[in-house]
Amino acid sequence: MRWIVFDFGEVISQRNPAIPDMAARLGVSVASFEAVYWDRDAYDRGGSDADYWGRIGARLGVPVDVEAMTALDNAGWLTDPVPETVALIEELGGLGVPLALLSNAPVTFARLAEKEPWAAHFRHLVFSGDLGYAKPDAAIWQDLKDVVGSSDLVFYDDRQTNVDGALAAGIDARLWTSAAAARLELRAELGDLGA
Repeated sequence: MRWIVFDFGEVISQRNPAIPDMAARLGVSVASFEAVYWDRDAYDRGGSDADYWGRIGARLGVPVDVEAMTALDNAGWLTDPVPETVALIEELGGLGVPLALLSNAPVTFARLAEKEPWAAHFRHLVFSGDLGYAKPDAAIWQDLKDVVGSSDLVFYDDRQTNVDGALAAGIDARLWTSAAAARLELRAELGDLGA
């Protein structure tokens, strides 16, 4: 049976709803905060919480409580996952479809995500922070294939650049638009999926 591989951010999770709270805590506008917050590449490649938040503080010219901001950030991503996506994951898992997660995410977040109820449905959870490289790097696709022991996979991601990287690696990659759209696609291939 084909593996189904999900991204996390804005697939299982909503766009981080804690962003306004984090901006307020630092005393800056949401726009100013987002201009530095989304520069997460080094963080997703294994950079430390202290380095990431230190850079944000330096760029905004404000002091940062690293532990508090890390906790707010992680809670934002993990609170209230998208119900329709979780339902699809639960259904696929219940049917015995092999599932994996491939997420660009820092190490601290990864350790928390592993404990979430939805994570139990995945046979493998792969986080870029643990690897030291990230989507769409070529190495991550080979690592994914090695971890799951197969190259017969369907990969869903909300970013076209990651879909393109996976396609270049020979993976059946699809742009995530919604759980409903993915359900229709997978029903055509797997059958047995509800409405």
